[in-house]
Amino acid sequence: MRWEGVHTALVTPFADGRLDLDAWEALVARQVRAGVQGVVVAGTTGESPTIDADEAARLLAEAVQVVQRQAIVTMGVGTNNTRTTVANVVRAQEGGAEAGLLVLPYYNKPNLTGLRAHVRAAAEPGLPLVLYHVPGRTGQRLNPTELAVLCEIEGVVAVKEATGDVSFGQEFMLRSAQPVLSGDDFTWMPLLAVGGSGVVSVLSNVAPRRTVAVWEAWARGDAGSARREHAALLPVVRYLFAESNPIPVKAMMAEMGLCRNELRLPLAPGTPPDEALLPDLA
Repeated sequence: MRWEGVHTALVTPFADGRLDLDAWEALVARQVRAGVQGVVVAGTTGESPTIDADEAARLLAEAVQVVQRQAIVTMGVGTNNTRTTVANVVRAQEGGAEAGLLVLPYYNKPNLTGLRAHVRAAAEPGLPLVLYHVPGRTGQRLNPTELAVLCEIEGVVAVKEATGDVSFGQEFMLRSAQPVLSGDDFTWMPLLAVGGSGVVSVLSNVAPRRTVAVWEAWARGDAGSARREHAALLPVVRYLFAESNPIPVKAMMAEMGLCRNELRLPLAPGTPPDEALLPDLA
């Protein structure tokens, strides 16, 4: 597996409170047609806090069937309970996921010793793990050296870095050889410039082809085209993060006819996008 390019953090479509599996299949197929390098099932953008284990398993099974190894299928597995996290890893592995997205424990703020034990336990079943460092949601910001220590654990294969601080990513990459995927569509291009490998993207839910085009331009050495396309998409990115993710992205996708503007409480629908943002998204 090559941890680079565009990995879409997929929304979870609902219809009258239940999973909308027809919409889900279509969303996953749309990503594959666009040429993304990976899809992430049941992550933060997929409203993982309100999805139960059976629903997560169903989403994963459908995604694996649609993707057919044309992209990496990563499953959100992290919680702030190590036993629950390990059980999630085992289910993801048995369900055909190729990697697990392991958010660092939120709310309970473990020390480094606890974090190392947590990651080791999650890695024990053998599913490759992408560590997810997102202080804005976990309430705990590691320093680059601490994150690098966790990345030395066998089974960790990449990092999703979502501080929104490019200098943090740069400092981390001086201490670790693990591939770094930006967890922020805003900072993706700057992070590439200092050695990043790609992005776990919300933007690619609404504009997968154009997001992939940014990566393809960068990968072939055309930094100018990559910067211009990324800059052209920034008004959309600003809308997508004007409220808590995934509130805006679901509103935009509903306007595009891709899914309903339906979220599970405590999230509620937000402000629809300006129509000027919608043309040419693909």
